[in-house]
Amino acid sequence: MNEVWTIGQIKITRVVEMEVTGGTRFILPDASREACLPYDWMRPHFMDEKGNLIMSIHALVVDTGKRKIVVDTCIGNDKERDIPNWSNLQTRFLFDLEDAGYPADTIDTVLCTHLHVDHVGWNTKLEHGEWVPTFKNAQYLIAKSEWEHWNKVNSDGSNTVMADSVYPIIDAGLATFVEEQHIVAPGVWLIPTPGHTPGHVSVYLQSRGESALITGDCIHHPVQMSKPEWCSSADSDQELGLITRKSLLEKYADSSVLIIGTHFASPTAGYVKKQGENEYRLDVNLKQVQA
Repeated sequence: MNEVWTIGQIKITRVVEMEVTGGTRFILPDASREACLPYDWMRPHFMDEKGNLIMSIHALVVDTGKRKIVVDTCIGNDKERDIPNWSNLQTRFLFDLEDAGYPADTIDTVLCTHLHVDHVGWNTKLEHGEWVPTFKNAQYLIAKSEWEHWNKVNSDGSNTVMADSVYPIIDAGLATFVEEQHIVAPGVWLIPTPGHTPGHVSVYLQSRGESALITGDCIHHPVQMSKPEWCSSADSDQELGLITRKSLLEKYADSSVLIIGTHFASPTAGYVKKQGENEYRLDVNLKQVQA
């Protein structure tokens, strides 16, 4: 289900590639059903009755009125991946994006919070056996430090994600490497949130006195608000990731900043509320949150 929120004059639209119940332990190994069940506040949106976590892979379109920005591009079609359920997908993502009012050729900016497999996939699409930019009229923004890290890691050329989803946009001259506090557009800028990857960024939005934060993967699932020490297995630096997560939760707790999770299942957005010492929850008020 696509969702829409408004922050002042900025419109944010969620376009879903897939939503999954269970099967998340490979990302959050501490989040067993038994360990999650006590956190009743997660039901029914983020956890089922058995304690299985629910997660989403989606893109977020940030429409300022003058700019149309896609934040993260999911997994993509036709791509061979190590995770079986992510390999050789044939989803309707581009059709759903168009149905939401954003045909691919109308997007002027693509922003990758980081360069993991499920955040860069629709950077490209397969045409006549070649990987070509999906958003041919867009500038693709990547944090310079993130690019330098993955380009160095891939010095042997073995990373298929870089080969099919990152290098083609660079070869096409569409990539721009930016600082981690880059201003993307009026009211839209990056903030550094390292730990999950070295150059990981989140996206801050502000318009007419209202604010929101698009998390990226510094918080994979709302359960990490109650258990911030449950680090992702995909974190490059778990200790730094924990510091980042705690800092964000403390900063935005009990504030009016809308938190929009990059992997949070529907309803995806809410407000951080403090529950105890180093423990928080995501308060979802549909009348407040969903436009």
